[in-house]
Amino acid sequence: MTHDTPGYRLFRYATLTLLSVFVAVPLYVMLASSLKSLPDVQGEFTWIPSKVTFQAFSDIWRTVPLAQYFVNSLVVAVSATVLSVLVAIFASYAVSRWDFPGRGTFQTAVLSTQMFPGILFLLPLYLLFVYADQTFGTDLVGTRTGLTVTYLTFSLPFAVWMLVGYFESVPRDLDEAAKMDGAGPVRTLVQIIVPAATPGIVAVSVYAFMTAWGEVLFASVLTTEQTRTLAVGLQAYASETNVYWNQVMAASLVVSVPVVVGFLLLQRFLITGFTAGAVK
Repeated sequence: MTHDTPGYRLFRYATLTLLSVFVAVPLYVMLASSLKSLPDVQGEFTWIPSKVTFQAFSDIWRTVPLAQYFVNSLVVAVSATVLSVLVAIFASYAVSRWDFPGRGTFQTAVLSTQMFPGILFLLPLYLLFVYADQTFGTDLVGTRTGLTVTYLTFSLPFAVWMLVGYFESVPRDLDEAAKMDGAGPVRTLVQIIVPAATPGIVAVSVYAFMTAWGEVLFASVLTTEQTRTLAVGLQAYASETNVYWNQVMAASLVVSVPVVVGFLLLQRFLITGFTAGAVK
C-alpha cells in the first residue's frame, strides 16, 4: 500500500481520528468535571454540566496551599533543568570533541542508566541523603535542594546522551575557524557550538523540566508539608470522608498549563532537537 492510494489515506485519517478522540475525551471529562459542583460530579455521570460554575477554580487555592506547592514545583523543576543542561553541555562537548581514555565506557555508562526503573534508586538515594546529613550536616531529606539533586540524576544522563549526538552533528570546521581566530575551548563552546545546537538544548531542557514537574514517587518520599510539590499536593484534595473531584480536576488543569504552553511555544525546537540528536 503506497502513500498515494485512497486506501492508505483513509487508513491514516481513521487512525489519526481515533488517536485524537482517545486523547480528547479524557481532557473534555476533566474540563467538564471542573465546571461542575461537587454534588453534580458525585452524582450520575453526565457529559454536559447541568449548571456551569467556576467555583472549583476559586476553591482550589483555599482547600490546600496550592500556591505553595506551585512555587515548590517551579523552583525544583527550573533548578534541576538549569543544572542538568549546564553540566550536560560541558560534558557532551568534551565527549564529542576529545578522544580521552574511558570515553566509550563513559558513554555506555551514561546510556545504561536509562535501562533501570527509577524506583530502584529510591532507597539508595534516601540512604545517601541521610548519610550526608549525619556526616556533613547537609540537610537533603525533605528539602527542595534534595529533590533538585534527585531530579538532576534523572535528567542528566539523557541530556548528555542527546547533546553528544547533537554536538557531533555540528561541523568541526566551526571549531577550527574559532581556534584560528584565537578562541579557546570555552569561548568556542559558548559563542559557536551552543548557538548552533540551540534546538537540541531546548529539547533536553523541556525534557528535564517535564521530568521534574510531574514526578510523584520520589517527591512523595523526599518532601514534607512545606516542600511538597504539585504532583503530590493534588492528593490533599482527598480527605478521610470525601474526595473533592471537581477541585481535583480544576487543579489538574491549572498544573498542566505551564507544560502545555511551554510545549506549544517550543514545539518547533523540540521536533528538530530530538530528531537530530536521535538520528545522529
